Amino acid sequence: MKFMLIVKANEESEAGAMPTEQELAEMGKFNEELVNAGVMLDGNGLLESSKGVRVQFSGKGQTTVVDGPFAETKELIAGYWIIDVKSKDEAIEWARRVPFEEGEIEIRKVAEAEDFGDNFTPELREAEDKLRERVTGQQS
Repeated sequence: MKFMLIVKANEESEAGAMPTEQELAEMGKFNEELVNAGVMLDGNGLLESSKGVRVQFSGKGQTTVVDGPFAETKELIAGYWIIDVKSKDEAIEWARRVPFEEGEIEIRKVAEAEDFGDNFTPELREAEDKLRERVTGQQS
């Protein structure tokens, strides 16, 4: 099962404060543990929302682009990991090991084919599988 560990933003991350050398070293060690355990698929930090935009949808083909920064810091994301583990409990155990003194990590299961039920027809699954193969090929 794939899970996303979502690092919630805080006032420091939204102010553009970069981690200290020690914090980066601790995070590197944690990332190495994830890789050595064979569970890490991806992970990155995100820059503050003032460097981002939101694309809002209001009807078919109608979009509006809104420049950051965005107000509700507690609802923003400062980084993430995507891990592949056996259970939600294992994802929780990995999240508990993140070398943070303060903050919050939200854990969300990544949707898989069976989660979509009958609407995800064999034809749609096949098309999705082909796209994923192309993406993997582009990353190589």
